[in-house]
Amino acid sequence: MYTNKQIWSVSYPILLSLLAQNVINVTDTAFLGRVSEVALGGSAMGGLFYICVFTIAFGFSTGSQIVIARRNGEGRYTDVGPVMIQGAFFLLAMALLMFGFTQAFGGNIMRLLVSSENIFNATMEFLDWRIYGFFFSFFNVMFRALYIGITRTKVLTINAVVMALTNVILDYALIFGHFGLPEMGIKGAAIASVIAEAVSTLFFLIYTYITVNLRKYGLNHLRSFDPALLMRILSISCFTMLQYFLAMATWFLFFVAVERLGQRQLAIANIVRSIYIVMLIPVNSLSTTANSLVSNAIGAGGINQVTRLIKKIARFSFFIMLVLVTFTALFPQAMLSIYTNETALITESVPSLYVICIAMLIASVANVVFNGVSGTGNTQAALMLETITIVFYGSYIIFIGIWLKAPVEWCFTIEILYYVLLLLTSYIYFKKAKWQNKRI
Repeated sequence: MYTNKQIWSVSYPILLSLLAQNVINVTDTAFLGRVSEVALGGSAMGGLFYICVFTIAFGFSTGSQIVIARRNGEGRYTDVGPVMIQGAFFLLAMALLMFGFTQAFGGNIMRLLVSSENIFNATMEFLDWRIYGFFFSFFNVMFRALYIGITRTKVLTINAVVMALTNVILDYALIFGHFGLPEMGIKGAAIASVIAEAVSTLFFLIYTYITVNLRKYGLNHLRSFDPALLMRILSISCFTMLQYFLAMATWFLFFVAVERLGQRQLAIANIVRSIYIVMLIPVNSLSTTANSLVSNAIGAGGINQVTRLIKKIARFSFFIMLVLVTFTALFPQAMLSIYTNETALITESVPSLYVICIAMLIASVANVVFNGVSGTGNTQAALMLETITIVFYGSYIIFIGIWLKAPVEWCFTIEILYYVLLLLTSYIYFKKAKWQNKRI
């Protein structure tokens, strides 16, 4: 059974890496919030489109991570590298495909979804540059899968700090035109993010070559295309790819609904979303840890430890979130002032922030339990649970956001419903399903 110290030793580097990575989101939102509401809205819509596509790669890497963790738990270390290498080549091909698709059809898709001409133009200005990041971010997630799968997560922190510092400096320089560079506004934010991701790729390559025992993990030579291995990875990953895409697509639907309420409502949603994502960092790090440790435990023959392990991590997650929610609820204006200095915008954002605080308490447990489902290797079941939840999510946001046109704080109540349903369905899975003998 993993101790709290062992859980934390895996979790805290992931937490720090996610924190550093989300500096990109925070700085983009904070800087563009001081440019204009149109720039803020355009980056929100363009950024969400980018993330929707990126989650396909992230879903593949999560499935790969489950396989790597299982092999690591079984002591089959030389089988780790081939999974990493085949996955990296597959995702580079996927990046090229998604880049071409977005170049050809991205404008048409956004034209259907965005009602404001100003927001549309800003979104396309952002996306025209941002999509070059596919080639780097798709590659980077396989390094993340490797290091989480073998529980060497400290490198993720270092990498994310390097990436975040690069992005902050370039955001400041390119958005506002400092250090002799041109003032580029929203375009500058997109270029800064792409360069930061490229720096991240370079760091991973150098660090892995210098510090990892390449022979031990089967990374010491490139292998020819292995369709049988790729299909084994995809048998796990295809469900997580679809699962993550559906989750982000419904989040995108949320912003489509809010965008129709007006520029101010979209600006509120983007600011609150940024705080929401930052608050989710400890939950996501512990959820990722649950995924990896559950898979490692099963690989090492510790099936009987799984539910106790999930409960321990979920309890850990809840108490951390309780502290964060208490601070946020007591000082909402201080949190919101990071993103804008407009008093009216801060005041109007407070109700939405309170709603998110309630949702986060439920999310702190729901995400851990749900990632435990994926950690068992039964990603098909995880997809089914996510799909059930998303059907309710999509129906609710269409009703309350698009049909009723309710205020943005009422739209955010969908997050409470989402996490309640996710927790309930995941709990039923562990109680009723036959998950103990899933082979991967």
